[in-house]
Amino acid sequence: MPLCNDSSRNLAVAVALLFAGVLYFSFSTRSISDPISDLLHNTNTPQQVKTIEFPQDELEAVLESAAAGNNNTVIIALVNRAYVVEVGEGRTMLDLFLESFWEGEGTLPLLDHLVLVATDHTAYDRCRFKRLHCYKMDIKGVDLEGEKVYMSADFIEMMWLRTHFLLDVLRHGYHILFTDTDVLWLRTPFSRLSNNGSLDMQISVDQNNVEAGHAINTGFFHVRSNNKTFSLFNKWYDMRLNSPGMKEQDVLQKLLDTGFFNQLGLNVNFLNTTEFSGFCQDSTDMGVVTTVHANCCRHIPAKVFDLTLVLSDWKSYKTSHVNNKWSPHHKCGGSWKDNDYVPKP
Repeated sequence: MPLCNDSSRNLAVAVALLFAGVLYFSFSTRSISDPISDLLHNTNTPQQVKTIEFPQDELEAVLESAAAGNNNTVIIALVNRAYVVEVGEGRTMLDLFLESFWEGEGTLPLLDHLVLVATDHTAYDRCRFKRLHCYKMDIKGVDLEGEKVYMSADFIEMMWLRTHFLLDVLRHGYHILFTDTDVLWLRTPFSRLSNNGSLDMQISVDQNNVEAGHAINTGFFHVRSNNKTFSLFNKWYDMRLNSPGMKEQDVLQKLLDTGFFNQLGLNVNFLNTTEFSGFCQDSTDMGVVTTVHANCCRHIPAKVFDLTLVLSDWKSYKTSHVNNKWSPHHKCGGSWKDNDYVPKP
């Protein structure tokens, strides 16, 4: 019996040693195996596999987000501090602009595709506060914070910087629907604009007068990103060097009148003022009017006052559907004689 017990103990020890050896061999073999092979064959720990994403430039990231679900098209508006500070009755130009999207027909979803381009930190901070798509222009040596009165040297400079920025957006491959911030959106313009891709540019005018030529207005236009429009904007921006004292709109008008559009083979549509109206020529039909631009107006306080009346007229129309006349634009009309007006710094 004692011999039997010794044999059993010896057998148990042998089995234990054999099992320990197998475990040691298994772990020691794994520790010297090819780590790349282990990674490829290890399907139980996917968290170990990381995707490396190369950083985008900031503008591309903003444009990509705003263009999502909108046929690669971004709505762009330029703002500075003068557009986000209160002028009369606690209103700002930006607030009035954004309110029109809320009051317009089919316009509210378009805020998802709007990019506010800020020229200073105050405007950028206000944009971020409103949770919009925001981009801060990198401007050095130029003060664009205060109001730039129409045709002042600073106004002309800001318009050329805007043109250069839009050229950069086209270079990124995005179509643009540009709007001044003093444009009220009462209906979605995309239902009024051609979207079949045959038109390179669709631009607003001050008045419907084909016989006298198209007096274009660069405060509202749609442009597709292609080689022809890139060439146009590149030429347009370069001409600033030979056009002292001229605002960018006048230079583009010159390119149109001298046949440069035709040389490029551009297909252009000029938007009528019945649908895309302004203070230069009011729309006569509230049933189809799409945008109202405070053009033919010299300074921001006058624009805010008269656009507030326009928005009130629009709200009344939505209630009654009676095609009434617009309220007179007295403040804007008088702004040209307001020689004592001094913009806020």
